[in-house]
Amino acid sequence: MPTIIDVTELSQRLAAGKRTVLLDVRWVLGDPHGHAHFRQGHIPGAVYVDLPTELADPAEPARGRHPLPPTRTFQEHARAWGIRDGDTVVAYDDAGSTAAARVWWMLRNAGLRSVYLLDGGLRAWREAGLPLAQDEQEPAPGDVVLGQGQMGAVTMAEAADWPEAGILLDARAGERYWGELEPIDPRAGHIPGAVSAPTLENLTPEGKFLPPGILRARFERLGLRPESKVAVYCGSGVTAAHQIAALEIAGFQAALYPGSFSQWSNHTANPVATGPGPWDAEDRADPDNTGAAAGVARMPSGKLSSAEGSVEA
Repeated sequence: MPTIIDVTELSQRLAAGKRTVLLDVRWVLGDPHGHAHFRQGHIPGAVYVDLPTELADPAEPARGRHPLPPTRTFQEHARAWGIRDGDTVVAYDDAGSTAAARVWWMLRNAGLRSVYLLDGGLRAWREAGLPLAQDEQEPAPGDVVLGQGQMGAVTMAEAADWPEAGILLDARAGERYWGELEPIDPRAGHIPGAVSAPTLENLTPEGKFLPPGILRARFERLGLRPESKVAVYCGSGVTAAHQIAALEIAGFQAALYPGSFSQWSNHTANPVATGPGPWDAEDRADPDNTGAAAGVARMPSGKLSSAEGSVEA
């Protein structure tokens, strides 16, 4: 199934009266006011999804900042959003799908097939001149039955061994990977053997995913091949899901490490590496200038940064 849907296709689908569950997942690290933003304007018919409480268990050091909730709990939330078996679901946010990808991954992992990210999110909807609503409706309860294990998830122990036989991608900003900046987790750096692959580099300046060919070339430069075993982590299992969506667009499959660095760094026995990785700095060539296409600025140190780095989790 396709990973993304554009605003034209979505608006036509809604105008035709085709049943579509719209999930507004506005959330960024450091901004707890997603619901208020939703009330100020959202796609008509959308349901607000609170990422910290509906897409995660409470934070605890042993499991990370956004542990995956039990399937039964997630199913209760999905039914409260009105999802029925066989429904088409479209998730969006206002941060390049970096938050919406969490519910996309969770629903796909639970066995739903027709789940999409709105490419460009709320910004693209607004720029297309499409209407916004400010009302908040309670949908009729759904009856969806959720499973688990359809997308692949790895444990902390598996993440430790992953670089020996596969590729472990770190979706956070380069500064966090290098260990020069850590705004929230107890230790700075990265899982030894991981490859830095900031997920914001998968986007255009407008917050849309880069074309499949450019994404594929980017991941190939990071060492990925069709036969590669790939896993992804970030700070807490949120933006890693965004990286997995970009990988899927590029034709690669990848597993998620849900605990991510917030879990890893809280276990003091786990080693943490700092400094450049195998594809950083001078070794990280960009012959097609995809970094520039993605609106990413190369810093004097050779690391990659972005003005939107605060959205990552």
